[in-house]
This record gives sequence, structure tokens and C-alpha cells, in this order.
Amino acid sequence: MENTPLFTNDAIVFGILMLSLGFVFYTEAKTSKFWITFYKYIPGLLMCYLIPAIFNSLGIISADISQTYFIASRYLLPAALVLMTISIDLKAIFNLGWKALIMFFTGTLGIIIGGPIAILIISTFSPETVGGAGFDAVWRGLSTLAGSWIGGGPNQAAMLEIYQFNQELYGGMVLIDIVVANIWMALILLGIGKRKNIDNWLKADNTAINELQKRVQTFSEKTTKIPTLTDIMLILTFAFVSVGCAHFGSELISTFLTSNFEAVSDPRSPLSSFGSSFFWLITLATIFGILLSFTKAKAYEGAGASKIGSVFIYILVATIGMKMDLTKLFENPGLILIGIVWMFIHAVLLIVVAKLIKAPYFFLAVGSQANVGGAASAPVVAAAFHPSLATVGALLAVFGYVVGTYGAILCTELMKIVATN
Repeated sequence: MENTPLFTNDAIVFGILMLSLGFVFYTEAKTSKFWITFYKYIPGLLMCYLIPAIFNSLGIISADISQTYFIASRYLLPAALVLMTISIDLKAIFNLGWKALIMFFTGTLGIIIGGPIAILIISTFSPETVGGAGFDAVWRGLSTLAGSWIGGGPNQAAMLEIYQFNQELYGGMVLIDIVVANIWMALILLGIGKRKNIDNWLKADNTAINELQKRVQTFSEKTTKIPTLTDIMLILTFAFVSVGCAHFGSELISTFLTSNFEAVSDPRSPLSSFGSSFFWLITLATIFGILLSFTKAKAYEGAGASKIGSVFIYILVATIGMKMDLTKLFENPGLILIGIVWMFIHAVLLIVVAKLIKAPYFFLAVGSQANVGGAASAPVVAAAFHPSLATVGALLAVFGYVVGTYGAILCTELMKIVATN
């Protein structure tokens, strides 16, 4: 089979991903001038993302065949959310204030207006790229992008059902989603390494974020101890018992809602996201982490709870990177260009608003990823700033699921008006 990668065994694939992570962490810790200069310009987190992308592009491994992303997103991500939330200070989270929500909704607005503007711009020199008739109309296909980039997978599926885009052409839209969203995430990760310079340019007030980090750091230092085997086993117990309960609860809730409420069971309904078990999985994992933060389990932060959570996050980053195929960047340049223009508008709006309200780069990055990346990548980006901030990314991403279908419908109706006039 032509597209079969060199390695299809997931044990081997996982070994390659861990080799990639090990290489990055080993070289980032080196004191040689080359590696210090290299990581000064290219953050280690970005490398953890790009190396698996290169392996995927070369046909060594493939996200289409491997189940590692599914395992990381369904088991390790909720476990990481529990462990990174276990020491959270809810009061400090709330003290982050209104700027986090402003940047989230700015990201949403950027996607809503970005679609129709991108169609307008591309139609001036390539009308056939944004054309099509009936169920082949490009605006129908782009509706699935709007769903994905405001909410996530469930919202994307809902838009496909609502606007009935030709399923044979749907692969092209999935391609734009993967390529453009991954390029944008790579740029955001690149920006994290320059966040001090960016914050200085934005004249951002980082007081609330620094206060939250300081509180978690102080608590961690107060409870720090050399972890015993018992400590590590209990940390993993808290994590994976919570994950098990979250899976159990998410299946119960999603099944109950889809069985009893037509508005949830209908894929064309704006409320269909509430039928997604992944939505409830992330929600419940975050809630369990918050509940544990009110118990003695909180003290296990000193034994390395958030560090183990960070390990899980980095594994997830590697599996997300594996979904990126660099060779497909030029496969369908017209459609890719629509996505790039669309994302550019989203980015510009975020930057302008962040500058106006002096919002930190953290709010810009997480506000964007809570829309474009959803629950799988928003906590990753948030945790890259500090493990204690992962909860912020998760909460905003869950919020994105809620507003995703509504925002996508508005965006699609605007694209329809632009494309058919």
C-alpha cells in the first residue's frame, strides 16, 4: 500500500515519539553555545511538535494509522488536567479577570468574520476556488472549518450535517483544517519563547498571571519533598481513577442527553456538542481536579504531581505534531490560501485587541487555541506558560464547545451571502 508508513506498530511509534521528546529535553539542557543559541530562537516545545511532524511527513510514522493521538487525548490529557489542577488556587484563577474572556471572544469573532472576508479576497483573483454549486459549494465545506475553529470536532461534524456538504469533497476541508491550524499552533508556540518581548510591545499587565504562578510555586516549595514510590503511585491513582470516573460519567451524561433530548441528539442542532462524550470527559476531568484541590491530595504537588502532568502534556504535543504532514502544504494551494487568509484575519484581530486592552500574550495564545485548537491543544499552550495555567486553557476550550456551533452558523450564513452575491 503506497501510503503505509515504515512503522505501523504503535509500540514502535510511541518509542519514536519518546525518542523525539528525549532528544529535545537532552539537548535543551546542554550548555554548549550551539544548543543555547538554537533554543533561544526555537522553543523546545515547538521542537517537540515539529520532529514528529517531520517523521510523519517522511512516511516513517502516520497519525492516520497510529492510535497514539487517541490514547494521549483520551487518557493522558484528562490525567494531566487533573494533576495540573490539583494544586490550583481558584481565587487566583478568577483574579485573572475579564481580559481572558475578551481575548477568547475576540478569537471567536476573528473566525466568524475571517471566513467571509477570506472568500471576498480570494474571489477577486480566483473565483473558481470559492465557487461550486449545490452541495458542492465551497462555502458549505468551509462551514465545517468554522465549526472546528470555534469549537472542535463535534461542532465540525454538526456543521457537516447542517449544511450537507458533499462528503466526497470533505477531505479537502479536513486538509485545510489540519495544515492551517497546525501552522498557526506552531507560530503560537514560537511566540511563547518570545513572550517577554511580545508582552513589552503589548504593554501588558502580567500581575494576575504572575501572582497565580507565584502562589502555586510557593505552595509547591512549601510541600516539596523527594517523592517515594508510594507518592508516585498515589499521584497516578488520583489521576487515572479520575480519568476512569470522567470516562464513566461522560458516557452516562452524553448517552442520557442524546437519548432524552432531540436538540442534543440531532447533529444539525446547535446543542449537539452537549452530546459529545469528549466534551464531558474534559469537563469532568477538570472538575475532579478542582475538587481534589480542596483535599489533602493538594499536598502531592510537592511530590511532583504537575511534573507528571507535564510529561503527559508533552506526549500529547508529540502526537498532535504527528498529525501534521508538511508535504501537503502545497497539495491544494487555493483552498490552503483561503485558510491562511482566514487565520491571518483571526490573528490580526487578536493582536489589535490585545494591544488596545494591554492583554498579555498568554491570553492571546490561549484565547486563540481555545477556539482553533479546542480542548486538545488549549491546555497544552496554557501549560507551556506554566503548569498551573493548564486549567485556564481547559475551561476556555470547554466554553468554545458551547458557543462553537452558534458562531459557526453565523459565520457560514455570512460566507453564503458573500459567495452567492
